[in-house]
Amino acid sequence: MKHGGGREANEHPPARESLAERVLVESASSPDDPMSAAGVALEQEAIPDERGVIKAGKLAGKSMSQAIWILALPVLLQQTMAAMVGFVDKLLAGNLPIEIARPAMDGVGIGSFVGWFIGIALTGLGVGGQAIIARGMGSGDLRESHRALGQSMILSIAWGALVAVLMIALAEPLARYSNLSPQATEHCVTYVRTLALGLPFCGVMMVGGMCLHGAGEAHQPFRIALWVNIVNVVSSWLISGVSIRAFGAAIPNPSPLDPTAWGVFGIAAGTTVSYAVGAWLTWRVLRRGVKDLRLEREDLRLDSGMASRIVRVGVPNFFEGLAMWAVNLFVLGFIGQAAARGIGTDSQEGLVGAHIITVQWEAFSFLPGFAMGTAAGALAGQYLGAGSTRLARESIWRCTLIGIAIMGAMGVVFITLGRPLTAIISSDPLHLELVPQLLMIAGFAQGFFALAMVVRNGLRGVGDTKWILAITVLSCFAIRLPLAWYLGIHLGHGLVGVWWGLMIELSLRGLFFLARFKFGRWDLVRV
Repeated sequence: MKHGGGREANEHPPARESLAERVLVESASSPDDPMSAAGVALEQEAIPDERGVIKAGKLAGKSMSQAIWILALPVLLQQTMAAMVGFVDKLLAGNLPIEIARPAMDGVGIGSFVGWFIGIALTGLGVGGQAIIARGMGSGDLRESHRALGQSMILSIAWGALVAVLMIALAEPLARYSNLSPQATEHCVTYVRTLALGLPFCGVMMVGGMCLHGAGEAHQPFRIALWVNIVNVVSSWLISGVSIRAFGAAIPNPSPLDPTAWGVFGIAAGTTVSYAVGAWLTWRVLRRGVKDLRLEREDLRLDSGMASRIVRVGVPNFFEGLAMWAVNLFVLGFIGQAAARGIGTDSQEGLVGAHIITVQWEAFSFLPGFAMGTAAGALAGQYLGAGSTRLARESIWRCTLIGIAIMGAMGVVFITLGRPLTAIISSDPLHLELVPQLLMIAGFAQGFFALAMVVRNGLRGVGDTKWILAITVLSCFAIRLPLAWYLGIHLGHGLVGVWWGLMIELSLRGLFFLARFKFGRWDLVRV
């Protein structure tokens, strides 16, 4: 690899010659001093400073701007595909026969909340592998990166199976806690337990993709996500038997299956099939290998030392996600209370669906933030591995500014186009009344949300997971819960008040992460 010193030497040979002649003259004047200033000068020019030079992987030799977009654009497309999986599930639920559409939307909504826990659990494991691989790529230690990949994949299968068992056991208690109607509870249990069957596959796909990001490879995970999305759309649509009505057009379903009987089961079954396809494609990519990273057979034997390092970095991230999930479980309880007591509505059913539809659209808004955060974490980790704290900080800051600009623009869309966005998923009058109000509230918070997404993921990518855990737990339990309850239940503003509480807390949390980035010593964290 050629570095700056080598290029300058080729481009300006006269300067090199004049320096060499000067050194020879000065050396001749003090021949007994091997450490003369001239000798040191010659040695410094001959050995270029390699701090901050990424030494392996797809980002080796790339400028920071090139590296950001090499990572961020494919991740953005990948996460868009991932969000489309959830979007399709809700679109199909909203198009079920009218007599079951509202309880089915509530049931699938709570099921999607369980799906969020799935992502939290598996991402916590992937963070450990990603951070270690990124450091290995930055320093050029490929053996360590390969070991981390192998152990991450072993752990992903085992952890995915364990999470599946938990989801099967918790599906019904969670539905009852959320005050769902008996029919919505039945749909929720069916959705969650069917989805759980695909979690070991989901583990391989998600953790494998994060390991690829750590190596600077983002195109392959996007291609896999594209195929997963195609399989999910086709299989969920056919197995559910649902005919789709959207944008004033109707698409009949050629399947002979009755949507009343197969609807929710088919929606979840199609997603499970797509996870299996995604796991198979991910495994193929890893076994074939990408630049400087490949899944070797010998690395699939348990290595307790490396496995413990992955878990040590990932466990705080898992508990951070678990804390957010638990807090939002309480929030769902608040929404259930509002529905049961008629706060802000005259219907027991539909509030959860309105909440979940808003969350689904908001998921599209934070995709750019997630993409930039992923780029920030991978780049900062590699720059730290290459010995440059300055470049690690600069990469996170650049990605943050881009994320704020894009998510701020999405906020304007939410504020101005709330009703048309709602109508794409549901034509329920309650949803058409509430969701635009919630999207407007979310729109005002998008800039701060970008801070919470990009800076958090940047710090997470370098292994600063303990501080992220502390900030999240403090913010969620000390601010989010009390504020959502006070505005939504105590003051009687219902779901709208709950959302004001959520967005105010999210804005404050973004500022907390910014303070950690600006004033903390996250660059000293060992992984």
